[in-house]
Amino acid sequence: MASYEFRCGTCQKVFTVSLLISERAGAKPTCPACGTGTVEPVFSPFFTVTSKKS
Repeated sequence: MASYEFRCGTCQKVFTVSLLISERAGAKPTCPACGTGTVEPVFSPFFTVTSKKS
């Protein structure tokens, strides 16, 4: 499961939604603060955990 950040176009609140990668394409998140669906993705840094040592 991956976490995606979105920004609301109405109230400008940034929020996180956890989705499967396969769900991301069809997801229509709504703002938890004001309830509108006018959201845009926010590009943010990410990290991974692997079992191999570098």
